[in-house]
Amino acid sequence: MPDSKSQIGGQDRKRINLSEDYEVRDWAKKFHVTPEQLKAAVGAVGNEAAAVEAHLKQSR
Repeated sequence: MPDSKSQIGGQDRKRINLSEDYEVRDWAKKFHVTPEQLKAAVGAVGNEAAAVEAHLKQSR
């Protein structure tokens, strides 16, 4: 299912959509990483925010 801007909240907040520049920017800022580091983490563990956060913390 595509990321619908009309249905935000809940599930949408738990996933990182690399196709949206603002999401990459905002998630990278939240996790204190570069957009490239965020994209690499998503590539490694998928787009679930909790898994990406855990992966990034483990990488430090």
